[in-house]
Amino acid sequence: MQQRYKIIRACTVPMSLVFVNGMLPDLQKKYEVVLLSSSGPEWEEVHQLHPDVKCIELNIQRHISLTKDLRTLWQLWRTFRKEKPQMVHSMTPKAGLLCMMAAWLVGVPVRAHTFTGLVFPTTVGLKRKILMAADWLTCACATHIIPEGEGVKNDLLNNGITRKPIKVLGYGNCRGIDIKRFDKTPEIMAEAEKLRKEGVCTFVAVGRLVGDKGINELVEAFVKLNKEHPDTRLVLVGSEEKELDPLKPETMKVIAECTAISAVGSQSDVRPWFAAADIAVLASYREGFPNVVIEAGAIGLPQIVTDINGSREIVIEGENGIIIPPKSVDALYNAMKRMLDVNYRNALAKNARKLIASRYEQGFVRKCLYDFYDSIL
Repeated sequence: MQQRYKIIRACTVPMSLVFVNGMLPDLQKKYEVVLLSSSGPEWEEVHQLHPDVKCIELNIQRHISLTKDLRTLWQLWRTFRKEKPQMVHSMTPKAGLLCMMAAWLVGVPVRAHTFTGLVFPTTVGLKRKILMAADWLTCACATHIIPEGEGVKNDLLNNGITRKPIKVLGYGNCRGIDIKRFDKTPEIMAEAEKLRKEGVCTFVAVGRLVGDKGINELVEAFVKLNKEHPDTRLVLVGSEEKELDPLKPETMKVIAECTAISAVGSQSDVRPWFAAADIAVLASYREGFPNVVIEAGAIGLPQIVTDINGSREIVIEGENGIIIPPKSVDALYNAMKRMLDVNYRNALAKNARKLIASRYEQGFVRKCLYDFYDSIL
């Protein structure tokens, strides 16, 4: 009988467990899977969906805290010694750094980390050096490094973070998309009809309302566009993070006062909001491999994205969207104005869904990971 290896899948916050949730039934057939993350309400859903999966809640700080991080490293070392996994696979930066260090100290045979995005390319000075050192240490302790996309891979190699051989699985992305669920079904379109405004061209941006997502520039560009074209609308779907990366006060004021902008908060189901829109926008400064771009494309939306990792791999200029420089109000304005041409955006929309289905369908993405596991265990 084939040995059933134990795999510990770890991330910093339980919200990120969504990346592995859907894979658990298949993984459990071949491996003993243990989930590890900080405490949080998201664990309740995990326990309900997978009552037979062992879960370990262990406090991992998202931000640098030397005392707390050392305590967490000690706890991880004790946990890995007790569990004796064949493999530890981490995602998200802090979990990656601490888990790879602890797994190396314990001597876990297979230590894999998935880089879903890199922070250092958009920082400067001492902060950049600290972040690069943390990523270097993560790679040094890992036996296998998985960049979520070619952009992340190139940043790791070109900046000397690692010299180890690294490979993107499939076309990138570590989650994939349920192409049947993200479709314009009658149920979704019925919900979308309640959200639509007839005779208005609607732009939608899904993501946290923070500076890093380019919301300041997006709002400024849209206000300029709306003054010239009152039959336009901007819908912002996402929650604020006032402590981490707050929007400018003037941006918040415009969002509150402009009747053409709707900030609807975080939504449990973004599909109706995509289906009710005409164009999706992601003005982010940095990403690993943005799922919202995949989701919008699956619904069939043409998109405006910034020229950053992940986005430039999903969107092909002139085929399913427009790619613009990040942090540019003028570039956003010009792209949004161009999208007001119905014939142009419809031509892009025709290619949107089929391109996503050919590269990021969930079954294909998961098979790439399963094959990778089989090859290293």
